[in-house]
This record gives sequence, structure tokens and C-alpha cells, in this order.
Amino acid sequence: MTGRTTRSGQAPLPGTIYETAEAVDAAGGRGIAVICDHADDAQTKALFDQVEAEQGRLDILVNNVAFIHDDMTGPQPFWERPLTFAKMLDVGLRSQYVASFYAAPLLIRRRHGLVVFTSSFGSVCYMHGPAYGVQKVSADKFAADMAVDFRKHDVAAVSIWMGPLKTERAAAAAEISPEYAAFMANAETPHFTGRIIAALYRDPDYMALSGQTLVAAEMGVRYGIKDEGREPPSYRAMLGEPRQPSGAIVA
Repeated sequence: MTGRTTRSGQAPLPGTIYETAEAVDAAGGRGIAVICDHADDAQTKALFDQVEAEQGRLDILVNNVAFIHDDMTGPQPFWERPLTFAKMLDVGLRSQYVASFYAAPLLIRRRHGLVVFTSSFGSVCYMHGPAYGVQKVSADKFAADMAVDFRKHDVAAVSIWMGPLKTERAAAAAEISPEYAAFMANAETPHFTGRIIAALYRDPDYMALSGQTLVAAEMGVRYGIKDEGREPPSYRAMLGEPRQPSGAIVA
């Protein structure tokens, strides 16, 4: 995993990349923490050079990097919010394209790979303002179009709409937003998303889902995966339907 927080107190929220790596180890995996600012293309390239040198392969790329403004939740229109909200279009949009660019040669070499964009219902409904929404729409479109380029290499690309997540940042937002607090009552854990991604990679029919936008809660039902013993709800009926990409290809 990658990140920039290397010591406690460096960021407003708790946790460091090294603590995350230790949590992966404790769960039975092997966590490798890499310091990387995904706003810097050179650092992103160096990351994948390191993966190739140390691991010799790449099976799954999870594009989850994002810039989240501290004032993201609230009723203000976009012109009354800081212009720094536009950084979501760099870190979380452009940076995911760059990561996919450098990951692609490693993935296609395996002839079995998966690129996942973590998105949300904010792709089709108003959620946290236009900058956030455009980032999520673009994640869905990245998956749809990259799937076309990847298909002959047996590499799949999907976008996953997660529900509200149990994170420290979400908990802080729930304290100031009653509406968001109501959503948090049925929040999903990050482990739930991870288990779905792992199941998707192991699915012998995974290529049939390539290019699609998937709802995490619905994929949990498909694969028989529960989240802390329960089935998180799908917000499809409340918040909107994933867009279906056209099958037309204009090269």
C-alpha cells in the first residue's frame, strides 16, 4: 500500500502507512508500505518499478487514492467552497490514470489481472459537490474504457460503488452532519470491499464483468460475503443506477 503519513501526529487523522502494513500482516497477508505522493508522476513510476523489481508481478491494482478536503460535507454551493476542491481532479482522477498507465505492462504480462476503481453513488447523484461527483463519474468511465484496451490481454477493469465506509474521516463527518450520520448506521468496513475484490479476482468468469460499474453490497450477495456478519444494503433504489457503457467502439 502507498501513502504519505509515516509517523503519528503528521496528519489530523490517526494511522500511518507502517501501521497499515502491520495490520495486513496481522490479517495473514504481507504488508509492504511505500511512501508515495500520487500527485507526483515520477514517484508513481518509481512505485511500479519497485513492484517489478521486488515482486516480479502485479495481480491487482486498486485505484483508491484521493484528495479529500476537510470541508467536503456541507450545504455550501461549489463557488462558496475553497478552490482547493479542484485538487480532487488531480489526486483521485489524473493520478489514477497515471497509476493505471504504469501498472498496465505488469498486468498484461500475467494474462490474468484486475484493475479496480473505488467509486460511489456520487457518480449519478449529487454528493459532496461537483468536484467529488466528476471524480466518481470519471472512475466509472476509466473502468469502462480501459476494459476495452485490456480485453485481449485477459485483464479486467471495474469500478466498485461502495456504500458509506467505517473510517475515521467518515466518523468525524457524521458528527457534524445528521444526514451523513444516518447513512453511517449501515456503513461498510474497508475489509468488506477488499474481500469482494479478492473474490472477483478469483472468479473464473471475472472477464464477463470487465468494464462494468458494480455495487459492493450486491457483489457481497453474489459471492456470499458478509460484513461483520451482516449484509450491507444496496442504495441503488435510493441514489441511482450505474450507467451502462455503450458497446460501440470508435478508435
